[in-house]
Amino acid sequence: MQDNQQQAYDRGITIFSPDGRLYQVEYAREAVERGSASVGVRTADGVVLAANRQTRSPLIERESIEKIHAVDDHIGVGSAGHVADARKLVDIARQEAQVEHLRYGQPVGVEALTKTLTDHVQQYTQTGGARPFGVALLVGGIENGEPRLFETDPSGTPYEWQATAVGGGSDEIRSFLEAEYDPEMDLAGGVTLALGALGQVQNGIDADSVEVATVDTESEQFRTLPADEIAAHLEETDIGGDEA
Repeated sequence: MQDNQQQAYDRGITIFSPDGRLYQVEYAREAVERGSASVGVRTADGVVLAANRQTRSPLIERESIEKIHAVDDHIGVGSAGHVADARKLVDIARQEAQVEHLRYGQPVGVEALTKTLTDHVQQYTQTGGARPFGVALLVGGIENGEPRLFETDPSGTPYEWQATAVGGGSDEIRSFLEAEYDPEMDLAGGVTLALGALGQVQNGIDADSVEVATVDTESEQFRTLPADEIAAHLEETDIGGDEA
């Protein structure tokens, strides 16, 4: 009887169950947990985004797997969950950033951009004939000379973090970050910490199986790290394999 009641409530996104749950939103969170992990770290010198981009087949070109995206010169986004949903939200974020430049002649704020995205996500939790976005984003960048790091949830809720993770194994990664995070670390230390965090849930990590990007406070420029630089950081940890 209880299973039949649950099936009745999870058919429609706009219907609350008697205990106040939206099953479709919870299913969207499960879709995020099934995705490979992305990590964000805020340091004194900027923001680090790192993501696992392991492939399903050795025939897939790794460069075609995009987990980290540049939104504007000073903002990047990491994702976990459905890739197509992430790309849609990244497109919305890029449009919002360009509108801010054209309308006001200034870069969009990290917090304002995050809340624009979560407002859009939230609409899909109360619209009939639609489904929630099955993706969580880490939005990191520089705002007024200060690094900012936010997470978006499939429910449409924004959270600001010093360091966090989304995707598979996120609880284990957050436990690692809580133990190892230092708010005074520099950007290089943030990269090493982010890679160490991914190593908690990914076996055989190497420079080709991860993607790393930074936005530093001095230049306020989004930058993707090349493989040789990632390999150098992996050598500072105990997670890199022989290839690192």
